[in-house]
Amino acid sequence: MRLLTRCLAREIYASVALVLTGLLMLFSFFDLIHELDVLGSGNYHIGYALLFVLLSVPGRIYELFPVSVLIGAIFALAQMAANSELTIYRSSGVSLQQMLLALFKIGLPLVLLTFLCGEMIAPFSERMAQELRLKAQNAEVSLREFRSGVWVKDERSFVNIKNVLPDITLLNINIYEFDESYHLRAITAAKRAAYVEKNRWQLEGVTQTLFNKHGTTVNHQPSMEWRSALNLGILRALLEGPGQMSALNLYQYIQHLRDNRQKTASYEIAMWNKMVYPFAILVMLLMALPFTSHQRREGGISAKIFLGIILGLTFHFAGKLVTSLGALNEWQPILSAVAMPLLFLLLATGTLWWTERR
Repeated sequence: MRLLTRCLAREIYASVALVLTGLLMLFSFFDLIHELDVLGSGNYHIGYALLFVLLSVPGRIYELFPVSVLIGAIFALAQMAANSELTIYRSSGVSLQQMLLALFKIGLPLVLLTFLCGEMIAPFSERMAQELRLKAQNAEVSLREFRSGVWVKDERSFVNIKNVLPDITLLNINIYEFDESYHLRAITAAKRAAYVEKNRWQLEGVTQTLFNKHGTTVNHQPSMEWRSALNLGILRALLEGPGQMSALNLYQYIQHLRDNRQKTASYEIAMWNKMVYPFAILVMLLMALPFTSHQRREGGISAKIFLGIILGLTFHFAGKLVTSLGALNEWQPILSAVAMPLLFLLLATGTLWWTERR
């Protein structure tokens, strides 16, 4: 059993690494072509574009890993079947259950690697890549969920943010404060807001209008402290979008949205995707196992590799489609996240049962 696991692990890991390298080179080339369109903006030259693409690689690894595992495992197993290596193992008494257990042991390190990449490495590198590009272009992010910018509910206040700098400095913000009876109490307009520490911001260029029973009072101040539930995580969520955040940050942002009675569907789907996606590695290994029934009259290894590429790309793009449809139609988040892995699991199980019957 140990010999079988070591042999399969050596072949599968080598094939997966080869396929992943090829896919990364292809997708990185496409990313570089996309970046050529914005060359010349500010100080953004080819060196920055190459560095941006390099920092985007961990995110690409996370996206492409299940596809690479499927194609690499199909190649490795089909090659071993063609050389009669797996036939020797099976004729020596290795059962299907032992094969599945060996693949499960091989897949666990890949699951852990995918999870770490998606939770720790990819979000950090993606953030660095975006900040690098924005700083090099001397740009600021214009938040346009609405024509007036983004609106965020902060306890009994509503905050309107027009622009955000790469270092999460806010520009042109308006804070509308309400009392317990939901009567407008004050409007604070600031040209700039810098994050100081937890729940504390420093406003600059402040104009504050206070409303009371006797009328209104307008105050002008060069700066003032603003205490708010908004933090860097929430602001980055507005900049990055659900797909680029870690599961932990998604969970915290979902709690913030729930506390303010806002919709959370797209962020819940993204969080469940982060939790489920690494385990798709095991499904891909199971999907590759039926390809060990190699028969020359049914086509060579190249035909199996081509089929594996089609299945892998179907899983990748159909998964994105289901996620988008789930967010639009407000389906159950966990069902939207597990739909494609579950479908491929059923397909793999059915195909394996059919090949074993033969």
